[in-house]
This record gives sequence, structure tokens and C-alpha cells, in this order.
Amino acid sequence: MAAQTLPASGAAVTFNTQRTRAYLLKLPLFTRATVLIIVLTWVLTLVGKSWNWDVKTWGALIPDEIGIATLYRINTFPFIHLNIFHTILNIVAFTPLLERFEHEYGTLTSVALFFGPFATIPGLIYVFIERFILHANTPVMGASMWVFLLLGMEAIRTYKTNPSFTISTYNIPTWITPLLLVVVTAALLPSSSFLGHLAGLLVGYGFGLGYLKFLAPPEWALRFIEGKLNLLGRLPHYVSVDQKTFGRFGVLPSSASSAEAGIPFAGVSGGQRLGP
Repeated sequence: MAAQTLPASGAAVTFNTQRTRAYLLKLPLFTRATVLIIVLTWVLTLVGKSWNWDVKTWGALIPDEIGIATLYRINTFPFIHLNIFHTILNIVAFTPLLERFEHEYGTLTSVALFFGPFATIPGLIYVFIERFILHANTPVMGASMWVFLLLGMEAIRTYKTNPSFTISTYNIPTWITPLLLVVVTAALLPSSSFLGHLAGLLVGYGFGLGYLKFLAPPEWALRFIEGKLNLLGRLPHYVSVDQKTFGRFGVLPSSASSAEAGIPFAGVSGGQRLGP
């Protein structure tokens, strides 16, 4: 009996491995680069100790230390993580969301937004509330702010085509799902940043509703850059303006299959604070 079950088990393992490998090979360029930066940053946190360089202290979003000379923290904190568990959890949660976003809106749009308003707006919201309202100075780091930002966008998209779902006899608005995840994450991971996750989610809601889509780069500029530099021909796994799935940023898909897409419930990690 044991000899009969082994081939089936081995086939299942091989199948899952092949699917995982196929998925990783299809990841678009910016998604690959972002995951690589996160991994390399974690390696730097280990190597930096021998150089007397604390990468976490250098790149974390620390409200009281934000100034003209330290604005780089707005862009560095999502790539820095507290430990290996935090790093893996965020990569698992963030990769499928970012991969979907890049395929939908293109590589250049992804670069412009994630190194622009997707980092600066939630980061500055967090700093403002911490410094001027709560009068606190809690450092944050990790890509989970981006996870909840993308979940917020997905929730609004789903809400427009499927306004609610039913649990028992209660109708729950679909847009509230990531907000519940923020609360659950805070309860399960007390060291996570509730305010940081909430800031990312609010920006995701804003983009999903179209209020902030003016911050996306104009398509004519993207086409000009792509054509001038021949990015599609030079860069493997690059997603051009003409290849993206949904057309202009902020426009909902017109096909029924795309319109029915819901929130991808990947494992959602907590954006760890700096410290225990």
C-alpha cells in the first residue's frame, strides 16, 4: 500500500514545484526587481553589522528624523524588514499583488508610482499623524504598507462590480474587507503598525476611487520614453503601455472575466515596527 501512494505524492510535489517555477519565471520586470531589492536589503542588514552600519536605523521611517536630508527614508523603509520572518511574509503577500498591478498598468507606471506617490503619500501621512497629532516617534519599516494599499485598490474595484457578500444573514460591503484585515493583523501581530497599514489602505482607497489617479504618469510620456529608449526590446520581462491588461490607470476592465476578479487573499503580513 505504501508503494502505491508514493508516486502520487511525488507527482503532487513535482506538479506544485513546476507551477511555482512557472509562476516565478513569468514575473514582470519591476516585480522581480522589487523582490530582489527586498532580499538584498535583508542581506545588507546582516552584513552591515560587521561594518558598524545599522541598515534598519538608517532606512526606517522614523518621524522625528524626517527632514530635507533624510527624505530618502520615505523610499527606503518599504524595502527594509525587521527579521527573516518579516521579510518572507511580506514577499509572499506583496509579490502576487505587485505582479498583478504591473501586468495591468505597465512597468514604467509601476516604477513611477511605487517610487513616487505610493511611497511618499502614505509615508507622509504616517509621519504627520505621529509627529503632530499623536506626538509619538514610532519607527516603521516593511512592504506591508504597500500590501494594504494594493488591497484597498482591489477592494474598490471589487465593490464596483460586487458591492457586498453575505455572512449568515448580514450583508458585508466588499470595500470593508481590507479594513477588517488591518484590524485582524493588528490583533494577531501586536508589533505591527496599525497606523502604517491604515495609511497605506486609505491611499489605496483614494486611487481606487479615482481621486488620486491624476498622479499617475501620462500615457503619452510613457510611450515617448518607451519608444526613445526601446525598453521593450532591451529589457526582458518588461510590460509596455501597449501590453498592459486594463488600459489607462484607474479604468476598470471591460471584460466580464476581469470584472469579476476579487481581492487576491495572499497571506497578509504585519508591517513590523522597529524594535521588539
